[in-house]
Amino acid sequence: MKKITIGQTGLETPQLAVGCMRLGALEEKKAQAFVDSALELGANFFDHADIYGGGVCESVFAKAIQMSPSVREKVIIQSKCGIVPGRMFDFSKKHILESVDGILSRLDTEYLDILLLHRPDALMEPEEVADAFRVLKSSGKVRHFGVSNQDPMTIELLSKYVDEPLACNQLQLSITNSTMLSQPMNINMLDNPAIDRDNGIRVYCRLKGITIQAWSPLQHGMFEGPFIGSPKFSALNKKLEEVAAKHEASPTAIAFAWIARLPEKVQPVTGTTNPERLKECIKGMGIELSREDWYGLYLAAGHRLP
Repeated sequence: MKKITIGQTGLETPQLAVGCMRLGALEEKKAQAFVDSALELGANFFDHADIYGGGVCESVFAKAIQMSPSVREKVIIQSKCGIVPGRMFDFSKKHILESVDGILSRLDTEYLDILLLHRPDALMEPEEVADAFRVLKSSGKVRHFGVSNQDPMTIELLSKYVDEPLACNQLQLSITNSTMLSQPMNINMLDNPAIDRDNGIRVYCRLKGITIQAWSPLQHGMFEGPFIGSPKFSALNKKLEEVAAKHEASPTAIAFAWIARLPEKVQPVTGTTNPERLKECIKGMGIELSREDWYGLYLAAGHRLP
């Protein structure tokens, strides 16, 4: 699989991240088989969050991978904190430090490669966040830091206080959910695609050397289900099948190839717990789509060019 460097960290990883949000729903043997399969395929970057399964996903992962110091050296682990489900977002120093201790305990590891702040906290004090990051860095509990679902000015505010550049920003991106791509192409127009919902986040991340990690790369809407096979996207599915046939691949692989074609080397985060589906996702990362096919898929998803 292709490798990328995450932000300005020097950390080299596979371009695809294995999302563990659904891992907690698997029984122990199936979870172990999935994690083993990922490692065999060279997918050793695992994405977690403390709210996934209420923390259960991290515990299941630690058991499935049979965590030990020698195993830990072979994998890259990222987790997220800052959401208190149904109640609030919390970027206080106390919450961040306590969250990381819980994450490390559940994952049975002494450190995270990357910690992300999950969603913007309207009550954030950036000095507190910076203090928390310093404690975590100096103690060896976290090596690098990033954010998730955050806009340019929030990142700028954080960056003023933290000691090192933020490594990545995890954002929703798929063929159907691509406002960060469509708005700049429709600038100065009076219709819906011209509305800026992302505050220039794609270009900002590229300018600042921040890696974009794409969550829900196969979903439409927030969590309305996959667009592959959906009758809502018949034109897109027809085009996916057409392009897939050219590359002797599946529509899933082509959906990942569409993201991999972006020049800034976006890192998609998978959502599957099916080893065969994961293999399709990984295959897509090695497919080079033509410009014509990339735009053809974009248009088939219902987007338009002015």
